[in-house]
Amino acid sequence: MARSRHDLSHGWQCREDDGSTSTEIPWLPVQIVPTQIHTDLIDNKKISDPFLDLNELPVRSLAEKCWVYRTRFPKPPGLPSAGTSTITDLVFEGLDTFATVLLNGAEILKSDNMFLSHRIDVTSLLKDENELEIRFDSAMLRGRDLVKEHEHEHTFYVRQTEVSRVPVRKAQYHWGWDWGPILITAGPWKPVYLEQYVAKVEDVWTECEVSPDLQTCSGRVLAKVSGASGKSVRISLALAGLVVFEKECAVNSNGIAEISFVIDRPELWYPFTHGTQARYELKATLGSYDTISKMIGFRRAELIQRDDEFGKTFFFRINGEDVFCGGSCWIPADSFLARIPEQRYRDWVKLVFEGNQNMIRVWGGGIYEHDAFFDACDELGVMVWQDFAFACASYPTYKSFLDSVEKEARQNIRRLRSHPSLIIWAGSNEDYQVQERYGLEYNYEDKDPQSWLKSTFPARYTYEYLLPKILSEEDRFAIYHPTSPWGDGKNTADPTVGDKHQWDIWHGAMYRYQEAFRLSARFISEFGMEAYPHLETIRSMIAVEKQRYPGSMMMDFRNKAIDHERRVSTYVSENFTIKYDISSYTHLTQIVQAEAMHFAYKAWRREWGRRKCGGVLVWQLNDCWPTMSWAVVDYYLVKKPAYYAIKNALKPLDVGISREFHDWTSGHVDPTESFKDTKFDLWVVSDRIQSVQVDVAVRFISIQTGQDIRPPMKFDSVTVHPNTTTEILKNHEITANSTGVQDNTQFTGIAEFNPYVIHATVTVNDQVIASDTYWPQPLKYLDFSNRNVTIKAVGDSQVAISATRPTKGFVFEETRGVKLSDNGFDVIPGQERVVEITGIDAQSLKYTYIGAPEGSIALSAQ
Repeated sequence: MARSRHDLSHGWQCREDDGSTSTEIPWLPVQIVPTQIHTDLIDNKKISDPFLDLNELPVRSLAEKCWVYRTRFPKPPGLPSAGTSTITDLVFEGLDTFATVLLNGAEILKSDNMFLSHRIDVTSLLKDENELEIRFDSAMLRGRDLVKEHEHEHTFYVRQTEVSRVPVRKAQYHWGWDWGPILITAGPWKPVYLEQYVAKVEDVWTECEVSPDLQTCSGRVLAKVSGASGKSVRISLALAGLVVFEKECAVNSNGIAEISFVIDRPELWYPFTHGTQARYELKATLGSYDTISKMIGFRRAELIQRDDEFGKTFFFRINGEDVFCGGSCWIPADSFLARIPEQRYRDWVKLVFEGNQNMIRVWGGGIYEHDAFFDACDELGVMVWQDFAFACASYPTYKSFLDSVEKEARQNIRRLRSHPSLIIWAGSNEDYQVQERYGLEYNYEDKDPQSWLKSTFPARYTYEYLLPKILSEEDRFAIYHPTSPWGDGKNTADPTVGDKHQWDIWHGAMYRYQEAFRLSARFISEFGMEAYPHLETIRSMIAVEKQRYPGSMMMDFRNKAIDHERRVSTYVSENFTIKYDISSYTHLTQIVQAEAMHFAYKAWRREWGRRKCGGVLVWQLNDCWPTMSWAVVDYYLVKKPAYYAIKNALKPLDVGISREFHDWTSGHVDPTESFKDTKFDLWVVSDRIQSVQVDVAVRFISIQTGQDIRPPMKFDSVTVHPNTTTEILKNHEITANSTGVQDNTQFTGIAEFNPYVIHATVTVNDQVIASDTYWPQPLKYLDFSNRNVTIKAVGDSQVAISATRPTKGFVFEETRGVKLSDNGFDVIPGQERVVEITGIDAQSLKYTYIGAPEGSIALSAQ
């Protein structure tokens, strides 16, 4: 008998479990399992959509209730009679979170960890008709009870939300975060099914290493089987349908079949920025009983940490190539995880790929992501940094907690270890910042794990002993990092070692984003700037039209960031003339965010040339609900201009300009400095593995007239060196373009200095492949009137934009289903900008730009 599966996805009901046997609480139909209680209550019109208006508030109380799910099902076809060798397992891939499972009235499982899967042999328990019931306790109330139970032995510190989340092994963001709502879910959030078999292959995986010269891959293949005593397993590996090796091997007494192998000149998996994604099919066949297969990849991954003139490096080397990691941080894509379809994961990862981002960091306050997410990353060549599921707290270490964590870690490492995209595991997110904030005991020189358990920061035992031990046992060639941020036990703000969460822009000192060049680190694994989503998304989350204005009650409620009003308005007002209608203010916040991305990615990627900065990951890629946040793409996969700023800054070959920075807001500074004599740098950065010849041109264009105020600078046949930064100009002096001012120390108005942009282009074979424009700062001092912007549709799939004067922040208003090749860009005189569009008729597009007469202009109105 071959292994078979019978899904238990339909025929479920749910209701509140008040602890009584009352029949007054009606059972509600459940559309499908996987599910979570909020979506079932929405489907049955028992609650309003918590993503709309203030509806989150009344549904928060659901977190204090208990729930029960049930279904009835017949004995599966072909179920053998008692005494035969066929086994029937009841499988729960995930239960959220405190669950008691009863089958035909008998308790068969208790679970308290959302991240665990469970398999129970129910062969002897099944009847002709069966009832399955799952009771879910309140995770919030159980968490509070656990805090009380263990507060004598552990102090539960927490930075985000309430402390009850800390002892609960559940996605921590369900308690709310500074970008998401408080929606503490419950339910069978992953598939439930029956599985029948006589013998089966539980898993097949490799333990192997690619040689430093990349000429061989050697190691072993292991298959774990059940019910196969005395049997053998056929293990095979194939590439593009061609068999690389195939061998029959015996199953030992531990249920393991194993073969050793050596592959000469293996095809390797690379991040898409550096090569192709070769994937092999690994298959294990147990006679006629079972076959499983998976797609795997071979690559040599190294984290290079070596002393240098700046401290200690932190960058990744894949297959011998140093790789600059440009990308994003990822949070769960929905507050209700069960309703995320596999295609949506693929759409998200494809968006990362199309944005030139080669790494995504799965944040520790969420989950160990779905197989579909990792499959897409494997296929598209996107590297993954996966945090273990701990975030912003001081976690306990009592025995039952650590036992649960160990099971969780082993299960998820085993599930994910065959994905070549998974490059690094980190122990937690910002938990060592909690240690610093609350002065918890930490002595890096103390290497005794047992003494850590007795300190006020016992979680060190989890991050520096338990998790790396488990990882080395389950995936011994994997890279491990104790936490993020982390640098050899030094202060987490130290920019000379490890990775850093750079929040001195937005949080902390609130540096101007123009100062990003001062704020580099060895690897920046978080930084960000908030922005509003596009108008369609704002309308989707706020139905009350009169509430759609900056600072309204509902707009403030949607933004969960602490002090968001002060921070958003500060960055907007420091840089732009403020307009408060919703269209204009949305546009301004989006341009602020895009500018922050532009300055940061350009400056920090430049440092790759000296390996001073090994990567930049923006906080954050996505949202779990429609909101205002640091996300560069909103909940509906609608991209903000910042997404395109990152995309352009991460081109395989990019050009950068930096102009001498002058403060304009602090004390008695001279705000005219940006318009006087100045200096600028010019460089080209490349991810390519070979040198390339390019032509570089620099123009100086009047913002007032659109005319070139001096001859361009040309650098022909510049050799751009591979995988580094090629510096072209450094501290090159240019003078102010005074008109009517004989002595530029005398200043009566900006117009007299005829301010200009510096615009650089890189050309290969007469094609512009990269450009950059540096504007005098701040932009609010400039006159943006009369830009003379012209837009015309070119057929059904292109739009051409031009202007007679330099134009800042041209943005098309994006909506769901619309795809643009570029957005949020500057328009330079003499250079028509062509944007490819799909998903919308060109005449239906709306747009705006800095200095536009309206915040939302219809193309059809021209």
